[in-house]
Formats: sequence, structure tokens, C-alpha cells
Amino acid sequence: MPRLHVDWTRCDGHGSCVELLPELLTRDDWGYPVVRDSPEVPPGLLEHAEHAVDVCPVLALKLVETPVRAR
Repeated sequence: MPRLHVDWTRCDGHGSCVELLPELLTRDDWGYPVVRDSPEVPPGLLEHAEHAVDVCPVLALKLVETPVRAR
């Protein structure tokens, strides 16, 4: 399952990702995005997460694959 990753060295706190993905993101006191509960993106929100990644003006938001653990 993909998860959201915010590159804090790039993020300027524009907030477009929070506006597009309020189910997974909120803002901190300075307006920067913070993951609400879990960075994992449920299948029903994947399309919205991809759109939020695409519109980030500083390319600070990414979707990364969660590594599969060996059993």
C-alpha cells in the first residue's frame, strides 16, 4: 500500500495538498501539512493522493511504496 511522504526540506506550506486530501492531511500551527493518523493511502483515496502529489508546486509530496515484509 502506498504511503504519503512530505519532504520537509522542500515544503513551503502552500497547503494545496491539505485542501485536496483533508482525509489524510491537516495543517500544523504554521500551515505545513501533517499526516493525520497513518501515512498509508487507502485504495479509495489513491486517485486523490496522486492528484495532490501532482499539484504540489515545490514537489514536496510523494507517494512511496510500503516495503513488503518477509514472513
